[in-house]
Amino acid sequence: MPELSGKIAIVTGGSRGIGRAIAHDLAKEGAAVMIASRDPAALEQTVGEIKNARGRAASIALDLRLPETPAKLVKAAIDEFGGLDIVVNNAGATQRGDFLSLTDEQFIDGFALKYYAAVRTTRAAWPHLKARHGSVVNVIGAGGRTPGAHFAIGGSVNAACLAFTKAIAELGIADGVQVNAVNPGPVRTDRQMVWLEEAAKKEGIKLDEVIARTVKNSKITRMGEPEDIAYLVSFIVSKKGSLFQGSLIDMEGGSTKTI
Repeated sequence: MPELSGKIAIVTGGSRGIGRAIAHDLAKEGAAVMIASRDPAALEQTVGEIKNARGRAASIALDLRLPETPAKLVKAAIDEFGGLDIVVNNAGATQRGDFLSLTDEQFIDGFALKYYAAVRTTRAAWPHLKARHGSVVNVIGAGGRTPGAHFAIGGSVNAACLAFTKAIAELGIADGVQVNAVNPGPVRTDRQMVWLEEAAKKEGIKLDEVIARTVKNSKITRMGEPEDIAYLVSFIVSKKGSLFQGSLIDMEGGSTKTI
């Protein structure tokens, strides 16, 4: 029997990249998955892929930056599948750039989609997770530990998400809810590949050369794949990962050099 048979999950940012891979793997392991993002077409495609693989999935298109939408997402999952066991807060991309050029609006937007969406979704889901001894996994990012000059927004948002994970994990011990975080490093998502392809075009070199240089300069073992993160998330929320609580797990090929 699959590890997550009978479980019901929400995956935000689930129509592309890491979120899409997580949704696929949770479904493969037996969970019914409610996927959320702002792109109806991409959601429909991902749900169709999961169903074609004999998994259970549904979707809802909404903007998690809006305060009222996380509660709508939780309600949609419960109305569709009858309960909730797993929440994967994966949505959120932040603007990179020169700090002096980044605006207040860009900082606010970064916190709205990644930090506040995770807080509100977790809060809305908490009573249901408590009732079923469920799990929360926050997919955050290695930049929260080692932010760079051009990642001022992302580093700040990610650090706040890491602190939120630790804080809510303490409540999780009292309420029987597992709470953890995963920090990906460079992962071969569509968004990451756009940056790499732009660099290759700008410098007049091959994409493989840019990837190899990125791996070398970052001092990592290799570029990650979305499935790498997905497999870890599925492990954490399974019985095999039940001892994880308040863990901030770096899965980044060795890019985090700090203790």
